[in-house]
Amino acid sequence: MALYFYITLISLIIHFVLIVPFINFLYKKKLQRADQKTRDAFNKPTPIFDSYHKHKMGIPVGGGILILAITSLLTLFFVMSFRIFGIYTHTNYPSIFLELIIILFSFLSYGILGVFDDLNKIFLWNKKHFFGLHLRVKLVFEIILALIISSSLFFGLQISIVHVPYFGVFDLSYFYIFFASFVIVAFANAINITDGLDGLASGVLLIALISLWTVARSIIDVPLSIFIAVWIGGMISFLYFNIYPARIFLGDTGALSFGATFAVIGLVLGKPFALPIIGGIFVIEIISSFLQLISKKYFGKKFFPVAPLHLFLQHKGWEEPKIVMRFWVFSIVFAFFGLMIAFLK
Repeated sequence: MALYFYITLISLIIHFVLIVPFINFLYKKKLQRADQKTRDAFNKPTPIFDSYHKHKMGIPVGGGILILAITSLLTLFFVMSFRIFGIYTHTNYPSIFLELIIILFSFLSYGILGVFDDLNKIFLWNKKHFFGLHLRVKLVFEIILALIISSSLFFGLQISIVHVPYFGVFDLSYFYIFFASFVIVAFANAINITDGLDGLASGVLLIALISLWTVARSIIDVPLSIFIAVWIGGMISFLYFNIYPARIFLGDTGALSFGATFAVIGLVLGKPFALPIIGGIFVIEIISSFLQLISKKYFGKKFFPVAPLHLFLQHKGWEEPKIVMRFWVFSIVFAFFGLMIAFLK
């Protein structure tokens, strides 16, 4: 157990040493949001959002890039070190390396999609006449990646069952691929939507990751435990610079990648029904946005004055740090309930 704490500490130190030069690099390369008007999923202006976020213009948005690179490299280093030095590397699946490849593919592939979206927002949005990738285009790529990952879980790791607390275990057979794809795409977008206030998504994700790490250690999944331990170290370091007032943002690079990978970890652990409880804040955020989109599209009016939930609270007069801190508190509560669900027989 102590070995994983050392891994987290090493990851934290390396990320912490590199993040300040990385922030300076992002400023130098102008990877930061300019003073521009954002648009919603229907390509409509979002004046309320802009009014609350105009002071954030100019802050670098590539924080996810550093975590993606360092976490991936450190994970490979520690897994290989465990194998070389004969340290116990148990997994519940046919292949340690296939499990690791699926996790890292999820982490990096959605990150690359996020990079492209961020670059569109920064450099090409005015030429393309929309803010970043169009929702439908991005969603198509997300679904394709999710189907690849879900197929790998089904055919490679031979995962086809889900545990439903109090009801037992169910074999979904080939339907598992579509179920898992839905979970991955949903959480990729949920964390992306939540990433709207300083320290909000990163803090809530950190709490949720600690919960999933607890589950991974309980079933002695070594490669997954290493990956989460390294990732937690990176998130702690990032959160230090992301809390109000933020010096760096995740961007879509981090948000899409982290959301998809969070979902994949839950699926690999066999806890898809504990996942929406542990990540309860993300679920509430995406539901509030979904209701707003449906109401505007089919009824021609807003369900909320503004969405998602954190922006609604800000519109009601709550200060940004107050919203973030209270969401962290609720996230801890959700994590406790999620762990209870995860450990039910």
